[in-house]
Amino acid sequence: MSQSIEFLEAFQGLEEPRQLWKVVHPLKEILFLVLCGVISGFTEFSDIEIYGKERIGYLRKFLSFAAGIPSHDTLDRVFQRINPASFQSCFINWVAGLQKEIREIIAVDGKTLRGSFDEGQSAIHMVSAWASKQRLILGQEKTEEKSNEIKAIPKLLELLSIKGAIVTIDAMGCQKDIARQIVEQGGDYMLALKGNHAELYRDVSEFFEAQEKEQFRHSHADTHQTLEKGHGRVEKRRYVSTNDIEWLKERHPEWKGLQSIIRALSTRNQTGKQSSQEARYYLSSLPQDAKQAGEAIREHWGIENKVHWVLDVNFGDDASRLRKDHAPQNLHVIKQAALNLIRKVPSKRSLRAQRIQAGLNSDYLSQILQAS
Repeated sequence: MSQSIEFLEAFQGLEEPRQLWKVVHPLKEILFLVLCGVISGFTEFSDIEIYGKERIGYLRKFLSFAAGIPSHDTLDRVFQRINPASFQSCFINWVAGLQKEIREIIAVDGKTLRGSFDEGQSAIHMVSAWASKQRLILGQEKTEEKSNEIKAIPKLLELLSIKGAIVTIDAMGCQKDIARQIVEQGGDYMLALKGNHAELYRDVSEFFEAQEKEQFRHSHADTHQTLEKGHGRVEKRRYVSTNDIEWLKERHPEWKGLQSIIRALSTRNQTGKQSSQEARYYLSSLPQDAKQAGEAIREHWGIENKVHWVLDVNFGDDASRLRKDHAPQNLHVIKQAALNLIRKVPSKRSLRAQRIQAGLNSDYLSQILQAS
């Protein structure tokens, strides 16, 4: 029991949700067991119980487990009762210790835990923040419906240190109050603009269309282009950024810190299919810089395939049938913690292979647990 784990130390202040005189298995043992089980490829409490009984010798190198391994019912009950706000606060403080001081792009986006749906209970929707360069999940905020992301995003941002970061959010979060909050917290924003702001969208899109016809002769603009090839498809993206927007700020003065607007024009050509073109527009507090804007826009979608997709496919988020109380939300935090830790260990193997290796190789599991 000489080895220590920073994750457990970060969660020491978590309040015990059970009556103390009824506690047989300490909370830190339950958290450690579930974390090790999830890292090693198990996401159901019944499977984690079996895992714990098979690996109790290893687990006792860290904690006593004097009463043995708790049952899956005990794991479920405890995760139902843990205060999710306190759990989230511990998680965010722990992640802060993993972060490095770099100019970061933080993508904010929502995901529905589809398996949490039950009769009379809608599926839980989680809004998460993702540091793209460091590949770290920074935190999450629960909502009952996707439409409530507007309320959840400010709460999540309040918990995070975003000073010096570029915060990217899709159209749902393109709100003047959220833009103001990001600027006041010392960050910059890149917000996708769509029809939910009809007049603003029309002003921006018509401006770019008119300037494009004139080849931007009457407006100062910066451009950047990328070309991607693969699987029989060629996609060209052309980014145009301009700070020639005094007219726009006069018409829409409520957008604090607005410095530039961006158009991202995607042209796709795929074998056997007709070519297609799509234009997307963005508001930003960043100075005019098409290359930087393009990078932020591309990095934003990393949260979809490097976080949401991974949690669905590799960690069984959508398949999980946990529904009661806070269990789905709290287990989601453990999954995010496991993903953060695994990604801190350099490897050429797939995430699935890394989890299998952790389940079979105690030294590799220890390497992940002690990653920093």
